[in-house]
Amino acid sequence: MGQLYEWFRKFLNECPSGLITLHEFRCHFCNGTVGKESAEYAEQIFRTLDNNGDGVVDFREYVTAISMLIEGTTVEKLRWSFKLYDKDKDGAITRSEMLEIMQAVYKMSVAASLTKPDPLTAEECTSRIFVRLDKDNNVMISQEEFIEGALNDEWIREMLECDPNTVKMERSLKGHAVL
Repeated sequence: MGQLYEWFRKFLNECPSGLITLHEFRCHFCNGTVGKESAEYAEQIFRTLDNNGDGVVDFREYVTAISMLIEGTTVEKLRWSFKLYDKDKDGAITRSEMLEIMQAVYKMSVAASLTKPDPLTAEECTSRIFVRLDKDNNVMISQEEFIEGALNDEWIREMLECDPNTVKMERSLKGHAVL
């Protein structure tokens, strides 16, 4: 509960209106991670946090997501991650949607020196994930395929599950850092 409290306190202290725009979120997220290299991923995170699509993340949306990502079950976390990858919100992840997120994560990981020597490229990761998850071979991954595949494959789960602990909260929002 202490970790959750810290996330919430930080958000309210730095966003007293209880709202944050994409521009603000991008600035704060990038400064809390690896700089401009994480901007694309920040936009995807923001889009997923903004449940009602109004262009701002309010405190309720933030609390719901962070609570679930920290204390939720593996299935709940995977459902949220599915929403992150399903950009057009049509209930299926296409190869291009997956690749776009993988490229953003890869770019951020390289900038943060988080990748191991000779890592798989974003394209290779996307191909491997599709081979393992697209069980009906319809060139899309349904939420059911996504969750079932991730639960049955540790490598896939680690690749797909969103972890809020990858973002440091050492600087304040006014000094720029959040998620």
